[in-house]
Amino acid sequence: MIGYAFCGSFCTLSESLRQLERLSHLGHEIQPIMSEIVYDTDTRFFAKETFRSKVRELTGRQIIHTVKDAEPLGPTSPLSALIIAPCTGNTLAKLASGITDSAVTMAAKAHLRCDRPLLIALASNDAMSQNLGNIGKLLTRKSVYFVPLVQDSPAKKPHSLVADFSRLEESFLAMQSDRQIRPLFC
Repeated sequence: MIGYAFCGSFCTLSESLRQLERLSHLGHEIQPIMSEIVYDTDTRFFAKETFRSKVRELTGRQIIHTVKDAEPLGPTSPLSALIIAPCTGNTLAKLASGITDSAVTMAAKAHLRCDRPLLIALASNDAMSQNLGNIGKLLTRKSVYFVPLVQDSPAKKPHSLVADFSRLEESFLAMQSDRQIRPLFC
């Protein structure tokens, strides 16, 4: 079973949902995970219940959205892989620093302690400033992979990077062969 986690980059949730749908239609069994902020927040992009319903419909499973419910994903209910799409800069920094204070960071910690593969689809306005060191830190960690990144608005947001979500499936397949897709920055 694959874990598929959503963090609060709300403007990228639609694209992430399309990738979840694609993986689901390819026959993957998927356990959805949401950060508490995604699970509990209505935004201009989605009403929380509309988003939750779509995710449950695509996966046929209840959504893990608490630290307590995410903890068994390591020892008791292991996942073969975990995808965080989108992964915010905040979550990225916590992963790099070993901070576990959300359902998503707990799922990642539980998953990585067994050296199982983690794929990160980053969406961060500070990826090429505050979070650049965290990208580097995680790139050197065993079992951590990234979906290739692009600048979404170089003139208006010069430090921002967002995953090329259209390459998520390709990145997932490469991760299963212990490969990082290159170039990482397109």
